[in-house]
Amino acid sequence: MERKHNKKLVPFAKSLRKNMTKEERRLWYDFLRNYKFRFIRQKIIGKYIVDFYCAKAKIAIELDGSEHYIGSGVEKDKVRTSYLEKFGLEVIRIPNNYVNGNFFWCMRIY
Repeated sequence: MERKHNKKLVPFAKSLRKNMTKEERRLWYDFLRNYKFRFIRQKIIGKYIVDFYCAKAKIAIELDGSEHYIGSGVEKDKVRTSYLEKFGLEVIRIPNNYVNGNFFWCMRIY
């Protein structure tokens, strides 16, 4: 198994942190930043960067736009999820439209 931290991805992860999508900003500032368990943004795990990560709960949260539900996006996500699960993580995928349209209702689920 690969190392959990890939130093080659550090510059890209930093860039993603500085340039979050509006959905990532909303989830971070309105929910995860002050959550009872510590989450971090754009965490490198092996060959991937997950949107949000909680070490204590072993959770990776991925916000998914429409490209994740059509064509090769579905298969790529299955491969990515399987890879992350090998590190003992539960991967939670939240569609962007949930964050945009039903945010507070959606967050009660989690």
